[in-house]
Amino acid sequence: MSAALLEVDGLRVEFPTRRGTLVAVDGVSFSIARGEVLGMVGESGAGKSLTGNAIIGLLEPPGRIAAGSVRLAGKRIDGLPPDQIRRIRGRRIGAIFQDPLTSLNPLYTVGEQLVETILTHLDIGARAARRRALELLGEVGIPAPAERIDHYPHQFSGGMRQRVVIALALSAEPELIVADEPTTALDVSIQAQIIGLLRRLGAERGASVLLITHDMGVIAETADRVAVMYAGRIAEIGPVRRVLESPLHPYTEGLMAAIPAVGRDVDSLAQIDGAMPRLHEIPAGCAFHPRCPRAVAGCDRDRPGLVPIGGSEVACLLYRPEPGEAAHG
Repeated sequence: MSAALLEVDGLRVEFPTRRGTLVAVDGVSFSIARGEVLGMVGESGAGKSLTGNAIIGLLEPPGRIAAGSVRLAGKRIDGLPPDQIRRIRGRRIGAIFQDPLTSLNPLYTVGEQLVETILTHLDIGARAARRRALELLGEVGIPAPAERIDHYPHQFSGGMRQRVVIALALSAEPELIVADEPTTALDVSIQAQIIGLLRRLGAERGASVLLITHDMGVIAETADRVAVMYAGRIAEIGPVRRVLESPLHPYTEGLMAAIPAVGRDVDSLAQIDGAMPRLHEIPAGCAFHPRCPRAVAGCDRDRPGLVPIGGSEVACLLYRPEPGEAAHG
């Protein structure tokens, strides 16, 4: 992999409330190399989408970045004025969201929306922008783009609308694509097409991708590395095959054990007892310890940092560093 395009260091996202400050993302650090696909996986409420929104500057008030930094190609982009982050979002960072209906304006044709986005971010004329819009629709697999470009979003199926959203995300040739649950609302066959499309476009364009999902199957098919999040923190991060086949963190082990295996008869699926803690109930120490079958002394009070283990990094006291070695994260 080449040098890091995106560097997130110690990211902390807070929500001030009348009853105190809720910490939704707590000290998250990771990087994405140019051309790399990093998957981010975890249960609902783990902080995956908030991490993505913080990166692209779309945190809903009163949410705020309280600490840490986000760097794109070495330059900090967190804390920029709204007009500056808006120029970066779209031009250098493309966003793909779960429900294409919320990303497309029903009152305008898909062509009008593509052309407007292209004209906003690229220094070309209207005719050239329309030609580029047609090329993008063809590139993402929209049949007969010359006819469909003047159709409205409601005239497309769910899978085709998601392809239009991907075309919008790619319209200004961004360096980074943040894809938040891009296949969740689609049936399995369309999911496979969208996964293949994201992989191909990333490879051909050299764009980096942050793929946020709860689906381990999507991660296995698409990502180069995977970060497993739990209660606003990264529990484990590493090469996708290593993490999926030889998970280190008890939470990751639980996630993998809960996936049914093809060709193996079982009476019941494994499950992780308990539930993800609410933001105002996150326990001290390792947030997973109340549900952890391998908890040891200190898990309820010591917060583990990420330590390197065999090509991966894991935040677990089972792998606590020897005296003199430093953990991070």
